[in-house]
Amino acid sequence: MRAVRAVSRAFGVLAAGLIVLAIYAICHMVWVRAVLGESSIWQTEFASFSIIAATFLGAPYILLTRGHVNVDIVPLYVGPPTRRFLSLAGNVVALAFCLIFLYAAVPWWYEVFSNDQTTPSIWRARLWIPYLAVPVGLGLLSLQFIVEIWQVLARIEWPFGLSPGDRP
Repeated sequence: MRAVRAVSRAFGVLAAGLIVLAIYAICHMVWVRAVLGESSIWQTEFASFSIIAATFLGAPYILLTRGHVNVDIVPLYVGPPTRRFLSLAGNVVALAFCLIFLYAAVPWWYEVFSNDQTTPSIWRARLWIPYLAVPVGLGLLSLQFIVEIWQVLARIEWPFGLSPGDRP
């Protein structure tokens, strides 16, 4: 559990760095186009790929820190056993979705990698590099969901930030 949490935190930092790099690339593009009057080559693709990679690679950190949007009206008004069941059910469904998505993403990435596909732009970026963020992010997110499920089953941490005796 500690290793998965550490990796999730590290990828959260990486995701934040990718967003900063995307912002820099966009600012650079504006400077090159508006001030220097030249065309940009790599900035738009780099920013797009960086933001998409940040989304997938940062997802485990968001789950770890409970930073995702969460509607918890029902769990606040039910007892601890029902609350645990709802948390477990939600995490299992989300894990199943991630595993199905991962199952589809790995061959998709491998096809791009084995064919050495590039973008059609002048920059001709190798697509396997940004596409790798999808299976890696989904794999890490799946591991983080497994940790979440284990925590609920082992009663290490109660779902929705409530302890067993809390009532609204």
